Amino acid sequence: MSLAIDTSDRTVLVPQSVEEVREIVAAAVSQREPLAIEGTGSKRGLGRPVQAARTLSLAGLSGVTLYEPDELVLSARAGTPIAEIERLVDEAGQRLEFEPLDYGPLFGMARGQGTLGGVLACNLSGPRRLKQGAARDHVLGVAAVSGRAEVFKAGGRVVKNVTGYDLSKGLTGSFGTLAVLTDATIKVLPKAETETTLVLRGLDDAAAAGAMAAAMGSSAEVSGAAHLPRYVASRVAAGALGAEAATCLRLEGFGPSVAARAAHLGPALARVGWLEVLEREASRALWRDIRDVVPFADGTDRPVWRLSVAPTRGPDVVLALRMAMAVDAFYDWQGGLVWLRLEGEPEAELVRAAVERHGGGHAMLVRASDAVRAATPVFQPQPAALAALAGRLKDQFDPAGVLNPGRMG
Repeated sequence: MSLAIDTSDRTVLVPQSVEEVREIVAAAVSQREPLAIEGTGSKRGLGRPVQAARTLSLAGLSGVTLYEPDELVLSARAGTPIAEIERLVDEAGQRLEFEPLDYGPLFGMARGQGTLGGVLACNLSGPRRLKQGAARDHVLGVAAVSGRAEVFKAGGRVVKNVTGYDLSKGLTGSFGTLAVLTDATIKVLPKAETETTLVLRGLDDAAAAGAMAAAMGSSAEVSGAAHLPRYVASRVAAGALGAEAATCLRLEGFGPSVAARAAHLGPALARVGWLEVLEREASRALWRDIRDVVPFADGTDRPVWRLSVAPTRGPDVVLALRMAMAVDAFYDWQGGLVWLRLEGEPEAELVRAAVERHGGGHAMLVRASDAVRAATPVFQPQPAALAALAGRLKDQFDPAGVLNPGRMG
């Protein structure tokens, strides 16, 4: 086991095996000393700050342990960089279909530093989620160490494997508060031969919501639907879109199929606004920037919110907030995912009240200073019954409360 000291003088423990992970957790339990759980720390800014003198880093548990392209299955250690996995499957003509979001740019870091364990712990998904599901929908199995210092496995290496409660999916999105993921098995799928993005220009938010809904309801099999309002559009794809509002609809698949679907959908969209087309790498660059929230990757800690609402209600929520404060926004997932950047305070009560007034949903404070995150309910407050269930689950997996204490509460 190697030791290091990070810039905050927190002791970092870097185990090289699952048994060493178990020993570290066991020592933490016996001494009642909490642990911050992370891979490379690229998502340390998510959630509330963890109050712990020691960090358990999974960076030492890295590497792909199984990859069977014909079976569409990959297994890897939790500390394996997602970038490494994506390169490997890309060489085999495959991809991670849930298109994992990379928070590096938003937190002032370089892309490609996130790990498999971090992606699954935070259930990170990109623009393709509206068609292919979230990260948890692509997890087949996990190995982990609970807060009781018990090593366990859940799921397996085949798709049809689940009987009873699907524990591997339950751990996905738990932010390291239930167990320390050490290994994971995920599905991979063939990558698209090509892609095209149809870009409608000049629509306001409400008109864009209508256009995206119509496109999603068509037979065009749209795999990405996002709206970048005026001036936000200039912050993606190295400014290639200019400042005019851009409503982006992605088509993926075999070349002839994409061309046929674009020829079918394009004329209908052109009746709404003027239409531009981005092909192949230009399209990929655009969607990478949308995925990674690049419009708000400004090197500051100005508050950034992630809202999940009914797709057609996003513009209403943003308009209501703009009446009360300075807000910058753009939309993904057909408008169901709204990214907000505020100029001043996080205004949690106002943001959540606006969401509730316009159909309900969830609001998570993604970026803010440590002091602000410590004083603000970062996650959407749970109903009493659900909070009680979550509490019982935490008691079962981590009764001593040593894993990422306070991060979700």
